[in-house]
Amino acid sequence: MTFEAVTLEGSFVRLEPLSLKHRDELIDAISDGELWNLYVTLVPQIKDIDVFFTNAQTAYENGDGLAFATIDKATGKVVGSTRFQKANLPNKRIEIGYTFLGKSWQKTRINTEAKLLMLTHAFETLNVNRVEFLTDYLNNVSRNAILRLGAKEEGLLRSHMVMPDGRIRDSMLYAIVKHEWAGVKQHLNFKLKEM
Repeated sequence: MTFEAVTLEGSFVRLEPLSLKHRDELIDAISDGELWNLYVTLVPQIKDIDVFFTNAQTAYENGDGLAFATIDKATGKVVGSTRFQKANLPNKRIEIGYTFLGKSWQKTRINTEAKLLMLTHAFETLNVNRVEFLTDYLNNVSRNAILRLGAKEEGLLRSHMVMPDGRIRDSMLYAIVKHEWAGVKQHLNFKLKEM
């Protein structure tokens, strides 16, 4: 099983495979809220944006994942990025991560629908048994957002990684497994109607 460079589209958001045509608008999205200053995230600084694109392309070529530009369909603007990563397709497992949205689009339907599209693709097209999410233990906003999706907390990975500023990060692991998917999908569709 390998990744195809697919576009995923809903009512509010379109996820296009990340390419250099998205570069300038992605810089604008990252600048909306100066996301690189959030010490609990790994949003690239503007000066590192080309490395971000190169790493995303390398991961895709190695079968490790697929990065997307997150596009607000109402405006046609790139408002952030997200990706499938750390793929372990023989064991039917994948992670959704490296997600960030410009401040103006946070807490909107954009992230909820983007996750619905990605989870649908993971469980119904890639036929995985589990989708994982990892976030910084100190990132309460991200932790709460992952729980709101319907993922379950599975544990704390202590001294899991070194952040760019040298801080040793503990990470929280969450997952949605295949037998939970029908209920999670229903939940996310309901949330989108409420928003």
